[in-house]
Amino acid sequence: MYFRNASFCFACRYASKKKAFTKYANDDKFSAKFEEGLEYIAANADTVRVVAHTQPSLVGLRQKTAQIFEIQINGGSISDKVAHAKALLEQQVNVDAVFAEGEYIDILTATKGHGYEGVITRWGVKRLPRKTHRGLRKVACIGAWHPARVGYQVARAGQRGYHHRTERNKRIYRLGKKVAAGEVDITASTASDLTQKGINPMGGFPHYGVVRNDWLMLLGGLPGTKKRPLTLRKAIQAPARFSGDLNLLFIDTSSKYGHGRFQTDAEKRKYLGTLKKDKEE
Repeated sequence: MYFRNASFCFACRYASKKKAFTKYANDDKFSAKFEEGLEYIAANADTVRVVAHTQPSLVGLRQKTAQIFEIQINGGSISDKVAHAKALLEQQVNVDAVFAEGEYIDILTATKGHGYEGVITRWGVKRLPRKTHRGLRKVACIGAWHPARVGYQVARAGQRGYHHRTERNKRIYRLGKKVAAGEVDITASTASDLTQKGINPMGGFPHYGVVRNDWLMLLGGLPGTKKRPLTLRKAIQAPARFSGDLNLLFIDTSSKYGHGRFQTDAEKRKYLGTLKKDKEE
């Protein structure tokens, strides 16, 4: 939306930063209506959901608009759910309050998009022989005269990628917290590797940067591109035969931009010695 009056735009932005619940919490009329609404929900609702949003400003990306979604509250009676939802109003929910190390979770997101593709790339059908009329990378026969329609099982060209998919049973190997200023980052240290190092590899993660907030380390790959938001949920059907204790021996923090050699900056300086750029004039 475009505003010709800059002062009006700044006024709207300032007003949008105010929180609705805490602004009216001290108002007696609002409090009475709010409690009345909660009692109505507790008496008539079957499910209780809260509206949550992300905080893209903490990640440091170019995106400023937050993603808004609903989260259903499970467990207990409806009154317990309403009370729990009321306690979460305008509160920040950290990842360690929902998940734990060694737990299995599901990942929901959109896969990496590849645009409009033909049948060879999209479905893997075989190319036609040489000197085929009107193209080789096609399906020769897409069906008989009758039924007079193309069956759904016939490979056709179309969109490949950018589909909503769910990756099931991803195990959390480590759950890290934000390191305060002045503290030594040892989030990537293990019982077998006592080196004091953080989870960020040397030079940061490719196409992302440096992680400065709470993070999760999962087993396996994730769908989608870098910086694409993911939806995490409890595993619908977690495997029982893999439920064992975690025993992380080593976390590699070498550079991911090439053939990483050093784990930390201190190790690199110790091996290379004093460089020309480190000498004082």
